[in-house]
Amino acid sequence: MRNTVPYLIAEMGVNFYDTARVLGITPLEAAKKYIDAAAEAGIDCAKFQSYKAGTIVSKNSPAYWDTTKEPTKTQYELFLKHDSFGEAEYRELCDYTHSKGMDFTSTPFDYASADYLEDMVDFYKISSSDLSNLPFIRHIGAKGKPVAISVGAAYLSEVDEAVRALKESGCRDITILHCVLSYPTAPENANLRIIQTLKKDFPDIRVGFSDHVAPDGTMMTLAAAYMLGAEMIEKHFTLDKTLPGNDHYHAGDPEDFKKAAANFRWIDTVLGSPEKTVLECEQIPRREARRSLVLTRDMKTGEVITAKDIMPKRPGTGISPVYTDIVVGRKVLRDLAEDTILTWDMV
Repeated sequence: MRNTVPYLIAEMGVNFYDTARVLGITPLEAAKKYIDAAAEAGIDCAKFQSYKAGTIVSKNSPAYWDTTKEPTKTQYELFLKHDSFGEAEYRELCDYTHSKGMDFTSTPFDYASADYLEDMVDFYKISSSDLSNLPFIRHIGAKGKPVAISVGAAYLSEVDEAVRALKESGCRDITILHCVLSYPTAPENANLRIIQTLKKDFPDIRVGFSDHVAPDGTMMTLAAAYMLGAEMIEKHFTLDKTLPGNDHYHAGDPEDFKKAAANFRWIDTVLGSPEKTVLECEQIPRREARRSLVLTRDMKTGEVITAKDIMPKRPGTGISPVYTDIVVGRKVLRDLAEDTILTWDMV
């Protein structure tokens, strides 16, 4: 895996199926277009989803998404539209992603997918929907690969159980992703401070953010997540946010991801170093804006300086006001005019 912080994941999901339909190309060709765009945007990882409708959901499972955006009424019907890929297609996408210099992963939703993805993925991603599927989590954790796990719609105790299951299975490289399992997530429900809660309660593992908030003009949701300590950030990816379909309405397009990456770089720039010292750019202002002891009247050689004879004024090129008690009581060594900045050779 790349060691970028934050590590940025483009969740292709199944959005490319809609793009394929609109462009009149195959889903595999469309998926490669998504990979191309992600690579050009500087994204670290292209992520897909591996499932079959018949093994992920019963035929009677109702929709839990915004049906004004995605009108499909059951989960089974929706998943059935987007489950044509198998091992061969994901292997081709894996190789293509790596050829573009990005990491590759795909979320498995069944044991068969988890097994055939093992020699493809740079890390496993486990969905929030499988957070309580502890046998499945242990199966993935035992494979010795890094694991990122979303923790949407969960109590902290359930997060702890999932993390324990991963550790007990031998997984030592874990990232928890704060997530709100609502599509799209209203900004007031993003609860990004949970990132800090997870970092405090799980100090030995990384924490990130899987985002379902619709993009805004500034991509501030992701910037705020990074400011709060998210080391891995995942967001759904599309080439056209206006397309009807599963995830386009809360996904980011390549320009959104570029903007987010620029925000991360700016944040790193302005955060700078935790060491408190005088910067090079402060050297002249430090000298000119600080104060020195300055005479309030003309003084003759041999006169004794009193407290009334001096006051602190800019610039700071003379004796610092820190030494006022030392200067008071000394004699001036030569005639000095009012407003003279005192230096040690004068007293």
